[in-house]
Amino acid sequence: MLTADGEARAPYSGVLKRAAADDPVNLPCVGDWVALDTGSQPEVRTVLPRRTSIVRAGVTPGVSHGQVLAANVDLVYLAEPAVPSVDLGRIERLLALAWESGAVPVVVITKADLAEVDLAAIAAAAPGADVLLVSSVTGAGLDAVRMAPGQTAVVLGRSGAGKSTLVNALAGNEVMATQDIRAADGRGRHTTVHRELLLLPDGGMIIDTPGLRSVGLYDAAEGLAQVFTDIEALATQCRFVDCAHDTEPGCAVTAAVASGEVLERRLASWRKLQREAAWMASRTDARLRAEQTRHWKVMSKAMRNQSRP
Repeated sequence: MLTADGEARAPYSGVLKRAAADDPVNLPCVGDWVALDTGSQPEVRTVLPRRTSIVRAGVTPGVSHGQVLAANVDLVYLAEPAVPSVDLGRIERLLALAWESGAVPVVVITKADLAEVDLAAIAAAAPGADVLLVSSVTGAGLDAVRMAPGQTAVVLGRSGAGKSTLVNALAGNEVMATQDIRAADGRGRHTTVHRELLLLPDGGMIIDTPGLRSVGLYDAAEGLAQVFTDIEALATQCRFVDCAHDTEPGCAVTAAVASGEVLERRLASWRKLQREAAWMASRTDARLRAEQTRHWKVMSKAMRNQSRP
């Protein structure tokens, strides 16, 4: 961690460990501000309230807790490479996490010097977010990505998307290791293995992250609504309040798809992410109910023991 006296290392306090055992979201992550006890045995006492936090579903099978990828960021750069092709579904998924975090998402199409991209299609998949074309090799588009002094950004995207190359270009130096793209298909190679906060020459800060193999949604209802504002608006015009937007008569959503106003791909993506979000919410609710039941059992047992002579 970085303190007024430089870098420091300290273990977590017992209170923080217990809070993290209940929910790993309570663990400190890159970008967090923490309360540090600097006594004879320094320790991290607690995590201060987060302005923003990017939380994905935990990657451990059978676990319904979330995982914080970064905290207290102002901007979320969603890096999507132009080669071999832009994945609109991945952009929509990452946007849901970004909007839910409270930070401002920016779609950054990297390696833009290697292929032409359909800006209109990307903009349609990212309503409300800026879409930037960037080449870290030629420097094209980099000025639009630079942050104002005091701002913090995080770069998210799959392995080989050019995240570390982008960070190096913004830093003006080789601060993160990179590898050349594969000549066969233009894909990048996995390089970054940890999240790291870096200070930039212009006074901003940026967090580089490892490639995201899975981006499960976690408590992202508002983020999804922001990503699919077009479908959400149409849904209010359906004949039935509980319309599933499938075969119901008077469905404004399917009518928009039939007319070409909304692409079938986008509706399919919305359905998929809605199902995933609902499933994750049900798992989270079940976990909370189980934790509450366990809590009351412990309390009841303690009260019975106290009442015994």
